Amino acid sequence: MKRFVFAATGGILAGVIATTQIAGPLLAQENAKSMGVYEQLDLFGDIFERIRQQYVEEVDEADLIEAAIDGMLTSLDPHSSYLSPDDAAAMRVQTRGEFGGLGIEVTQEEGFVKVVSPIDGTPADEAGVMAGDFITHVDGESILGLTLDEAVEMMRGPVGSEIVITVVREGEAEPFDVSIIRDTIKLTAVRTRIESHAVVLRVTTFNDQTYPNLEAGIQEQIEAAGGIDNVTGFVLDLRNNPGGLLTQAIKVSDAFLESGEIVSTRGRNPEDGDRYNATPGDLAQGKPLVVLINGGSASASEIVAGALQDHHRGVVVGTKSFGKGSVQTVMPLRGDGAMRLTTARYYTPSGRSIQALGVSPDIVVAQPQVRQDEQEEETGNRPLRSEADLRGSLDNDSLTEDEIRQIEEERAEAEAAAQLREEDFQLSYAVDLLQGLSKLEQN
Repeated sequence: MKRFVFAATGGILAGVIATTQIAGPLLAQENAKSMGVYEQLDLFGDIFERIRQQYVEEVDEADLIEAAIDGMLTSLDPHSSYLSPDDAAAMRVQTRGEFGGLGIEVTQEEGFVKVVSPIDGTPADEAGVMAGDFITHVDGESILGLTLDEAVEMMRGPVGSEIVITVVREGEAEPFDVSIIRDTIKLTAVRTRIESHAVVLRVTTFNDQTYPNLEAGIQEQIEAAGGIDNVTGFVLDLRNNPGGLLTQAIKVSDAFLESGEIVSTRGRNPEDGDRYNATPGDLAQGKPLVVLINGGSASASEIVAGALQDHHRGVVVGTKSFGKGSVQTVMPLRGDGAMRLTTARYYTPSGRSIQALGVSPDIVVAQPQVRQDEQEEETGNRPLRSEADLRGSLDNDSLTEDEIRQIEEERAEAEAAAQLREEDFQLSYAVDLLQGLSKLEQN
């Protein structure tokens, strides 16, 4: 017993000696590092005082400090920033689904503002702004060199006023101007409809309304179809969805999953990580699911697509997503301002990070671009006359009225499918895929 105590004591003493010998230089380095930080803060104070006293014009001290804070945050990554009291209030309004503006989600790349995606039904969307567009000028004034917040501020203005943005688009030889009338943006988080017995769930954003809208929309469309047995499957359309609240992305993923991990976040310290799991219950009742994505699908959209893909719950169709795999935490500050700080990366259930890579679809389907001359040529085509259109043509006496009605309904569905293929090829592909998967299930 004594030997054990001695051996233990000897081990502790040796540990103390070794720690003391190593800690001396480390402590000196840490002190030197701290002194360096304090010297830099003193330098900041000196510069602030010189600007305040000697700048050619009188400056607003509060604006100067806010600019310094914002510069510090924006130097970290494109998504960290300082939110003034007005910006913080506007952000809180936006998460509730109604705000004023153009209706585009933007980021910054190479000094220019890049459109992540236009929001459905907004002035920017109706004016033809597309995901991936670069905005170089606002009302003829260059925004090169401005921070993202400064550029966004230039695009703000009274509802009903006009703004002209200059756009550089891949595939276009020259920049071009787009005129937009500012309006109040009322976001409908989820729009639902039925296409060829498939329920289409168009999710435009992830705000407080998203999951409640999704749940109500699914129930409504199932009832409209006459029951789940009459539904071939579901299309979750996340194209041009710039993301939003992480909590809503988790709920939307959980809506189609019975169990398993949805997403995990990992911060600077391992203990700061979180893991979110699905709970029992599938709103789609096990029916096939197709998830549509494109280059405008970002952040929360990628969490949903990645989770459903990793669990093999849905077939992901479209083109590669945006690739924003980081988590921002909004922290309230004194004076009603806030700090948006990147605090973690998120990972799909299989452990992959989407940051800068995006979600790759299981089936790559691009949206074909119709040229103007092709569109005019198609418009000029006239439908051909058939035998049934001829005056005095004979009736078909081999079919009953019910059989004829069924043929006509099937023909109407085929024509509607063809029309959808012209209007939205990616969605049409998803609906056709669901029909195929449904037939496989029936066999």
